[in-house]
Amino acid sequence: MSTKKLSSHINQVELFDHHTHGVWIQTPTEEMFTFQMTESDRQPETLEQGMEAQLGFAIRAWCAPILDLPAHVDSRTYFARRTELGGEEVNRRFLTNAGISDFGVDTGYRGDEIYTETGMAQISGRAAHKITRLEAVAEIVLSEGTSPEDFISDYRRKLHSEAVGAIGLKSIIAYRYGLDFDPSRPSDQEVQSAAALLLEDFNATGAIRIADPVLLRHFLYEGMDLNLPIQFHVGYGDPDLLLHRCDPLLMTDFIRVAEQRNIPIMLLHCYPFHRNAGYLAQMFRNVYLDVGLAINYTGAQSSQIIAESFELAPFNKILFSSDAWGLSDLTYLGAKLFRVEIEKLFGRWVSEGHWSQDDAIRVINLVAYKNARNVYGTH
Repeated sequence: MSTKKLSSHINQVELFDHHTHGVWIQTPTEEMFTFQMTESDRQPETLEQGMEAQLGFAIRAWCAPILDLPAHVDSRTYFARRTELGGEEVNRRFLTNAGISDFGVDTGYRGDEIYTETGMAQISGRAAHKITRLEAVAEIVLSEGTSPEDFISDYRRKLHSEAVGAIGLKSIIAYRYGLDFDPSRPSDQEVQSAAALLLEDFNATGAIRIADPVLLRHFLYEGMDLNLPIQFHVGYGDPDLLLHRCDPLLMTDFIRVAEQRNIPIMLLHCYPFHRNAGYLAQMFRNVYLDVGLAINYTGAQSSQIIAESFELAPFNKILFSSDAWGLSDLTYLGAKLFRVEIEKLFGRWVSEGHWSQDDAIRVINLVAYKNARNVYGTH
């Protein structure tokens, strides 16, 4: 059976990138670029070493033509051309060629180095929406000054302010503690006691890293009070997390609480727990997932991960994200690899008679943009 109609549609349909970050404002140095080739905080020794992985090969294959280079050009030539064009032109090329209609932008990590949703919209000419990071709001509260007695009211006030215009919230409790957290709402007394210890440490060191599970749970419940979707980092990430505590099955009891309150739970990235995430999406009305971050970092093997994400999860529960940060190459690559691998996967299912071509087109529309617009209310 011909899949020409399906292939054409996949290559043209615009994607809603429901979780990404801003791209770098400045032109990255070689060290900055190389560091983005891995999620590890252990810096590769050279550019060539950094790109000697699936991500580096994928960049050379799919991103090079956008910079007027042949596919599979060597790493040194690629970076030299990127530097020659300059960050502004590189960002414009990648963001305008990605075929992304909407960006959900989390600027809660090193936000002074990257464009906000306003900047992303200006560069790309497309819609960009704010995602408010719960922990980052608490960091603002600390920096502006608070007290244990005022922490709850100050956080609530600041969260309401920061969430104005946001389509969703984001939690990094997986990084700071793990997903095996107590699903109950902490008492005001517990929060005040935890805030007192946090302020004592902040006043002594000037450093802010909120890892107390009482406070992290408090942020989640304050977030749920706003009735916005909450995104959770799940699975693969840098060494700041303990991967075995980032399995979404560990937060099943919290998902039950959120389901009772009709709060959408957005499981981001999920690798290597994407099958577990698919199970949760099938079991609970309020659970959605993507495999965003894993697509770029697994490159040619992303086809397998994408296929596995379609095993159990209902098709109205799967979304697209790039989770790109800093490098606009990663924004473009996330979208490009997604199209390439979805075309192969859906094309095979149609050719083998499992799906009709019309059904495949309908499902790609759900995953590409309809599910995100439905959850985030951006119709």
